[in-house]
Amino acid sequence: MKIYAMLFLVCCGALFATSYYVAPWGNDSYSGMSWDSAFVTLQHAANIVDAGDSVFAANGEYVGFDLRTGGTTSLPIVFEAVGDSVVINVQNPVTTDGINIEGADWVVIDGFNLIDLPRAGIRVALSQHVEVKNNFCDHNGRWGVFTGFADYAYIHHNICQYSQAEHGIYFSNSGDHPTIRYNICHHNNANGIHMNGDESMGGDGLITDATVECNIIYENGANGGSGINCDGVAESYIFNNLLFMNHASGISLYRIDASAGSYNTRVYNNTIINAADARWCVNINAGSTDDTLYNNILINQHSWRGSIAIDQSSLSGFHSDYNVVVDRLSNDGGNTTMTLTEWQALGYDLHSMLADPLDSIFVNWLAGDYHLRDNSQAIDAGTDVSAIVQYDLDSIARPQGNGFDIGSYEYYAGEVQEDEPHHTACGHVFQHGNTICFTSLHVGDIISVYDITGRNHFCAAAQSVFYEWTPLNIPSGIYFYDIESDHVNQCGKLIFLK
Repeated sequence: MKIYAMLFLVCCGALFATSYYVAPWGNDSYSGMSWDSAFVTLQHAANIVDAGDSVFAANGEYVGFDLRTGGTTSLPIVFEAVGDSVVINVQNPVTTDGINIEGADWVVIDGFNLIDLPRAGIRVALSQHVEVKNNFCDHNGRWGVFTGFADYAYIHHNICQYSQAEHGIYFSNSGDHPTIRYNICHHNNANGIHMNGDESMGGDGLITDATVECNIIYENGANGGSGINCDGVAESYIFNNLLFMNHASGISLYRIDASAGSYNTRVYNNTIINAADARWCVNINAGSTDDTLYNNILINQHSWRGSIAIDQSSLSGFHSDYNVVVDRLSNDGGNTTMTLTEWQALGYDLHSMLADPLDSIFVNWLAGDYHLRDNSQAIDAGTDVSAIVQYDLDSIARPQGNGFDIGSYEYYAGEVQEDEPHHTACGHVFQHGNTICFTSLHVGDIISVYDITGRNHFCAAAQSVFYEWTPLNIPSGIYFYDIESDHVNQCGKLIFLK
């Protein structure tokens, strides 16, 4: 009886959820219930949405929006761009950001272009379980994506570039359990990704249980910082990231603003190639104890800075091994350097090796291709860290050979399909007139549509990236779609209105 009651409540919630549409040809006096009766501003939709509602935006230029209403775990609020040219280039009416999510849990922001905003492209504050995905943040005044006190944030498949003052992605203020993955952060003035516990702002001053994986981070740090910067990031995981040609540090574990150092953090299978004007590949200081570095490629092109710099306050519980390094390491915070042999005499990196020339390790590093080439020294040279790292940056299963490879890529003889970070894996689904449109598909995807009783009304295979279905002899109402793909399955609801 309890199960039936729960299903009834879920169905009732779905029945009262609404899809709204926003388009340049719309008007806020319209109903917003279809493309033909769309709103013209995103803010009008943000003012009226409730749990379970979705807002779809057509291609065009928009003023940003401020959202203070949240969803639930089963009924999130979704704002989704339909098309690749949904541009927000004017700040929202409340803050100096493009999109501001504040005091609103269970929200999804998907597919917007945030360009030339005064502060952040997207800001998430005092909000839990917010998903920020597939957005393009370019030339914003301070940050691409910013969060403050945002537990369980999921930030993935975004491009954050050319932030003018600071960082591509900034996760701040004692937020815990973030997942930051498959983002591309480049040419930001300071850090590619910055995480800061910031004790002075309240809370415990720490960011715990962070997962930072499979990000590509390059050409950041002209004004200092790191590719991945961790101020008070504890009991966390940093793996499968590719950092190259950054101009300050690679990965930094430390304390300045936080309540403690970045302790008990595992740094596995990253590839870090620092530019000639950069700092250290890995920088650990200020009581950042019990950290572990395994299976990393740490190559620095600076004349005297090297692979790892750790200070005396952080040596307790420090473990480092199975890395590819240059012959410059430091146990006094980078003040002096020692050779790998001298470093190994202290008990560190006993199975690590000095780096061969870059051309013999990577396929084409000058062109930004850091896949391992045939016979690379990094192949099968790592240690088993499969409890955390089960795949590589290309989602290839580890290991492929006789052992784990070192670095962000596992050597793979087959053809790898490149990820498309600015788009969802399956499609956008929306109604145009009496037609249901499925976009961003893959050829061969199976599209199915059901009513709330489970009866199937439509099933077809996509022949291109776009599919139109005009329902005949079915009433208006709530339906559910499923897109079965070799890439990622997607399901959701749609409201069909004749």
